[in-house]
Amino acid sequence: MKKRNHGIRDHIYLLLNEKDQYVISYGIEFSEFTYSLSQTMNNLLLLKHQFEEGEMNMHTMFEFVSRDYLTQLAEDDVYGYGDFCWIDFEEEEALNELPGQVIAELLYIGHTKEHLRKPFYNHLSNRYVYLAHDDGWLNKVYYRDFNDFYRMLGDVIPIKMEQMKVEKSILGLKKKKSYPSVPQESILALKNLMKEGLVISLSDCEQTRAKISIPLWSIGDFTNMDEMYDEFVATSAQSPCEAMLVFDKKTREWQVTGC
Repeated sequence: MKKRNHGIRDHIYLLLNEKDQYVISYGIEFSEFTYSLSQTMNNLLLLKHQFEEGEMNMHTMFEFVSRDYLTQLAEDDVYGYGDFCWIDFEEEEALNELPGQVIAELLYIGHTKEHLRKPFYNHLSNRYVYLAHDDGWLNKVYYRDFNDFYRMLGDVIPIKMEQMKVEKSILGLKKKKSYPSVPQESILALKNLMKEGLVISLSDCEQTRAKISIPLWSIGDFTNMDEMYDEFVATSAQSPCEAMLVFDKKTREWQVTGC
């Protein structure tokens, strides 16, 4: 099994498309996605991957991962796969009943990362379609229910803060701090910014004794993440942030404020 060896991404970019029910992102990895949403996932049909422990389904000619192997897959170096694409499903028996048209659509979406129709199938009862190139660099995830996305994002932000050890003691020594999830109402307050292309810049957070403030910039629509980052650097250097995601250290509560 290949272990992850790249660093923590300290910016999150999000482009929300409500009409077609997907989010394009930078900075959120499969391991973080799984940490938050594993209870909503049973099995994964692997459309593009290099996981060595998958089982073959002879009807679809796709490999799949049962729920028992989700943790092992999340610990693998899926970034190193290049393309990493999957769709979740409830029961293996359903794979053997998939119509040829659906199999063709899955081949298409795994190859092009574009849908022919919204990729939610009654046979599979899937909640997600996860399409990544260099996982965490460029991800496109379809959500049957956007509440799953809002919950996942609310979990991922404090996970990254803990990994980055954003707080320091008075002596300057790093200390690990556990943060609560960002509540859905705070995430929903960012919805319009996410529709325009939002960067959550954890590396630029500001701290006082009372609070931690994470700046947020709206920078536009991107699918090329090199161009996204260049635009973020230019925008953040020239313009104040659009909003702040603020954690109150005393009440341990989150809120969204203006800059």
